Amino acid sequence: MTRAYLNRVSVAVPEHEVHDTFVHFAERLLQDRRSRLLFDRMVSRSEIKQRWSCLAPAREGSNNSLDVDGFYTAGNFPTTAERMSRYEREAPELAMKAVGRLGLGETNRQITHLIVTSCTGLSAPGVDLELMRRCNFNPSIERTVVGFMGCNAAINALKLARHIVRSDPDSKVLIVSVELCTLHLQESGDIERLLSFLLFGDGCSAALISAEPLGFALDRFHAEVVSEAVEQITWTIRDSGFDMVLSGKVPTTLSQALREGSDRVMGGQSVDSIDLWAVHPGGRTILDAVQGAFNLGESMLATSRAVLRDFGNMSSPTVMFVLEAMLRENIPAGARGCAMAFGPGLTAETMLFTAAS
Repeated sequence: MTRAYLNRVSVAVPEHEVHDTFVHFAERLLQDRRSRLLFDRMVSRSEIKQRWSCLAPAREGSNNSLDVDGFYTAGNFPTTAERMSRYEREAPELAMKAVGRLGLGETNRQITHLIVTSCTGLSAPGVDLELMRRCNFNPSIERTVVGFMGCNAAINALKLARHIVRSDPDSKVLIVSVELCTLHLQESGDIERLLSFLLFGDGCSAALISAEPLGFALDRFHAEVVSEAVEQITWTIRDSGFDMVLSGKVPTTLSQALREGSDRVMGGQSVDSIDLWAVHPGGRTILDAVQGAFNLGESMLATSRAVLRDFGNMSSPTVMFVLEAMLRENIPAGARGCAMAFGPGLTAETMLFTAAS
């Protein structure tokens, strides 16, 4: 049976660093001192130092708007239509930035399949067709959009790419995961909602999957679904953008599900046999939950924690940022890895992989 390989990954973020700007803006939405103190304490414990946005932060001294364009102005937050208009303009630009860094060059005409994942915007024609036009891909390229699956969508895209390559070894699959999470801030005095948004930033990854034995071999996929916790992560379209619910119960639920499903996730391998842990950094408490569930040493999630620190949670491309960082390391052939990402359902999508020789 033909093996599929994640040959290489490139990543990109917008040019605007906004973490402190967004935090200070959110603080002003909280009405009472107790809530602000709690919010500040949670911010300090988040382990996030930077987040990036397609929105340029407002100049210092601007009290009513978060950004220079006034996209987010107190008392006048954008409609869903306004958010989608911004997505249609910005998402292809960020996607092109990531694809350009993949270094396809003249081989772009050899790409046979394009998979795009996104849950922060919808449009047709969409990012897939815009990439096909700008990159001069073969017009007969097979396109698939994996939409609205949340933070675990890239794992599902890798699963699909593996099926494609195994069925046709000549296939070259390009996966582009693009998210503009910062377009969905909600004007709310609810501290749990504001803390959820504290995590998110914009980002994009591009990845090439083929039968060429370079990078990471994609060995096995498995999904753990905790259907009784379906309400703990939701992502719904409303009149004023996409509305996120991220319950504080998620880390506990996730930890229990991974403990109980460990044998299924590992596919018969022992936890000790895993050298690389590419865990979606959905937040500090999410990483703590995974670390506890598998009894991992502190250093095992260092790459995931570094991505969280430098970029925050970017939804679907975030786990690809972790894999990209690992591919840049001097990893010995045969090293085994486990990747996982989490999303609505409540679902843990997992992948076992091996470093190519």
